[in-house]
Amino acid sequence: MQWILFIVFLPLLAAIVGGLGNRALGNTVVKSLTTGALFISCGLSWPIFLSFIGGSAEASVVPVLQWVHSGTLTFDWALRVDALTAVMLVVITTVSALVHLYSWGYMEEDPDQPRFFAYLSLFTFAMLMLVTADNLVQMFFGWEGVGLASYLLIGFWFRKPSANAAAIKAFVVNRVGDLGFMLGIFGTYLVFQTTSIPEILAAAPGMTGATIGFLGYRLPTMDVLCILLFIGAMGKSAQLGLHTWLPDAMEGPTPVSALIHAATMVTAGVFMVCRLSPMFETAPIALGVVTFVGAATCFFAATIGTTQWDIKRVIAYSTCSQLGYMFFAAGVGAYGAAMFHLFTHAFFKALLFLGAGSVIHAMHHEQDMRYYGGLRKHIPLTFWAMTAGTLAITGLGIYDLHAGFAGFWSKDAIIEAAFARGTDMATFAFWMGVFAALLTSFYSWRLVFLTFFGKPRWIESEHIQHSVHKTPAQAGEDTTGGYHPHESPYSMLIPLGVLSLGAIAAGQIFAPSFLDDASFWAGSIFYNEALIHKMHAVPVLVKYAAFIVMALGFVTAWWAYIKNTSIPAKFVAQFSAVHRFVYNKWYFDELYNIVFVKPAFWLGRQFWQRGDVGIIDRFGPNGAAWVVAQGAVAAKKVQSGYLYSYALIMLIGLVAAITWVLF
Repeated sequence: MQWILFIVFLPLLAAIVGGLGNRALGNTVVKSLTTGALFISCGLSWPIFLSFIGGSAEASVVPVLQWVHSGTLTFDWALRVDALTAVMLVVITTVSALVHLYSWGYMEEDPDQPRFFAYLSLFTFAMLMLVTADNLVQMFFGWEGVGLASYLLIGFWFRKPSANAAAIKAFVVNRVGDLGFMLGIFGTYLVFQTTSIPEILAAAPGMTGATIGFLGYRLPTMDVLCILLFIGAMGKSAQLGLHTWLPDAMEGPTPVSALIHAATMVTAGVFMVCRLSPMFETAPIALGVVTFVGAATCFFAATIGTTQWDIKRVIAYSTCSQLGYMFFAAGVGAYGAAMFHLFTHAFFKALLFLGAGSVIHAMHHEQDMRYYGGLRKHIPLTFWAMTAGTLAITGLGIYDLHAGFAGFWSKDAIIEAAFARGTDMATFAFWMGVFAALLTSFYSWRLVFLTFFGKPRWIESEHIQHSVHKTPAQAGEDTTGGYHPHESPYSMLIPLGVLSLGAIAAGQIFAPSFLDDASFWAGSIFYNEALIHKMHAVPVLVKYAAFIVMALGFVTAWWAYIKNTSIPAKFVAQFSAVHRFVYNKWYFDELYNIVFVKPAFWLGRQFWQRGDVGIIDRFGPNGAAWVVAQGAVAAKKVQSGYLYSYALIMLIGLVAAITWVLF
């Protein structure tokens, strides 16, 4: 397991050298260095993961250095390697390595490539630090590291005001969640007198029934701690209420979107809940909160995905929805299923984002699907890759044949677990999951049909036409407006091919280990074996529920966007209020603007204009300057330049001094 040091620190070394060397080293050297480091880390991660799959590996801790020893607060920097860590290692390094390679083609024309690749490697290092943490403080270090790296990458094109605004929004919203996470860490240390994750998890069952004072009330200790920790997960993983930063994060380059959504930032919250699953199992109220928020997010984000026109925003909301599945799986106790969906989701979500990037690259950076159409003939490899990703996210598979794409194995397992759990909250999650599966199928195939089928509509795109130089004769003869989409370079297509294999086969290959092998998860997460047995015994209709709604969503999308393309416009006209509500993302941004942003700006103006300018400046520097100025005016009058005036003043001063001494 000593290889873990190379896996974690090679990306950091590459980020430092590439970032400091920057243009002095040149584009090719920095790209080769950072990409090579990630492929080495990836190559070292897979044997560790496969050793846990094969049952030949045991959990271990590799010390790095002594960190803090202060009174009773003691923790070192150490890297924990167990099955849960191994899963995250292959997810992070595989996707990141492919994103690095993909970026060679996608960022080819960017003048600041060394900085971009250095940021990517820094992002990967921060996430690796998070998932290898042996204590909560080290986890928080990685937690904040991915927040910083996401800020840098979302705002990479910092000359765009929208990119700067999106980066700030992501940073601020995550600070709200991080406040809850910090309070959870503080409270956990207060209760357990340690930040060591293994020690906390071992002691957690003994705290069942204990209470703690919080906000003037006596509340269940473990529920308070777990809810506070989950608030942190809500921010990082964009759950309902703290989700608003995620769609705006699309302002960053497309490879960044793939890395954030598939392997790093948004998976951190799911990982944390699963890592601390023995804690959450002692907190039934907290588990109910996790289940409700996950199920609500699953449904909420899926509704918005059905109305968006920006190809990246559709996929972004699908991420938000899929994360909801993972959380309500954890909430009902199916932590293995949650991690399995995180694992399969990494492949097909990275594939969808990088496929979308290939489409955007082909369409001269146009992202509005209304200006696509008929692209399957022009970019066939991208079309087949995105079709594989769509089949995976929609969960195509047949239970009786025990065959299906990646999402079939993981998402269906989550839906079955929610039904098998049988509680009121789990039943709510089951129905939300089934309905979200219907919407997922609809908006995913809507994306495919709008992009790759129908007539070419890019002639209507002013963005594309203004970017194309053509003679009047060419413009008159060419029905496509003079622009011909082109397939992406091999540096972009190779990652699509590799991820397509994962989207097709990852679920089939690894389902037994993730779902049915208790020994695989031993010592890393809470494994509810009884729930797994109940999952396999659910009614056949439950097992086919996801397949039925998937087929219904496909048929609906085909009918509306291929067979009878007038249906969407008629639906919008008939249900304009509902469409407006959903298209505007349930007005969360507008609500937050009224409730939080405007009052904050008003309060800031009061402190600035009345506090700073009106009081501090007035009686501080401005007041002192006024006193000095008035004193200077008075002194100026005394300085007449006449000798007899100075002699008189000196005499008066002398008399005053003698009088003071005598009397």
